[in-house]
Amino acid sequence: MDSLAPFSRLSSAELARKCAGSGETEAWAEFIGRFQPVIAAAVLRTARRFGEPPRELIDDLTQETYLKLCEDSSRMLRSFQARHEDAMYGFLKVVAANVVYDHFKSALAGKRGANQTEAITEVVQIDPKTTGADSAGAIHRTLQLKEIDHILTLVTAGKDQRRKRMIFWLRHQQGLTASEIAALPSINLTTEGVESVLLRLTIMIRRHIETA
Repeated sequence: MDSLAPFSRLSSAELARKCAGSGETEAWAEFIGRFQPVIAAAVLRTARRFGEPPRELIDDLTQETYLKLCEDSSRMLRSFQARHEDAMYGFLKVVAANVVYDHFKSALAGKRGANQTEAITEVVQIDPKTTGADSAGAIHRTLQLKEIDHILTLVTAGKDQRRKRMIFWLRHQQGLTASEIAALPSINLTTEGVESVLLRLTIMIRRHIETA
């Protein structure tokens, strides 16, 4: 019998716990075989925001993502809680994207000086499918990352600011669905809760733009 067969029958969450808890080679082999395409695609998609990356860099950043998952005795995998079977895919996309952003942020800081690192500007289109039909036309133009993040900082001042901003950018910058965002351990909200936050933020941004 194939030695990987028992692990292939595990759910994504069960497999993550097995990898984090035991570090068994066979478990990690199944994990890599199952999720390598997701991680590599997320790395490539995110890296392309900064130009056309060489294949060697994509391979290195993919490996960095696995190292990130193994840090601190696989703390991220141990804390992962799946609310549905596909939640792991969204979780891994976020981890991979963060590894890529950290790489380029470090590279930019090295070139410009740690105190002179400029925000990476990128045009962000507010997705009308997330904001609701009544507000889709209110934020129809694109805003650069630095400007819209400034608005977010203003309208989310106070409790849970960091989580609200994270939810917004996970949806509008990294393309995660509300259910994928809700599955992340640090969010601690239901899918409906995430959708509610996104709607409220959109309304607040719209009002800020209208009164500016």
